[in-house]
Amino acid sequence: MPVPKLTDVERDALLAAYPDWTLAREGRAIERKFKFADFSEAWGFMCRVALLAEAHDHHPEWFNVYNRVEITLTTHDADGLSERDAVMAAAIERLL
Repeated sequence: MPVPKLTDVERDALLAAYPDWTLAREGRAIERKFKFADFSEAWGFMCRVALLAEAHDHHPEWFNVYNRVEITLTTHDADGLSERDAVMAAAIERLL
């Protein structure tokens, strides 16, 4: 069953609530870049996000090089942003 996309108003509210996240992929995703002190700190953050992703059954796309982590959130079943992305972005923000 398809997951409903966020409306433009809901998407704009998400971006207003979390201004460090930016729109990506022609409005079908949000992304954020993180920089940590070193690889260990970045890896620890990724481990905590992985546990959240499992708990929410919503897994990010991500990229890591040394102390940098880039996270992209999108809902493939919605072909764009959904409430699942908003919940996951909020959970990631609480880790910081």
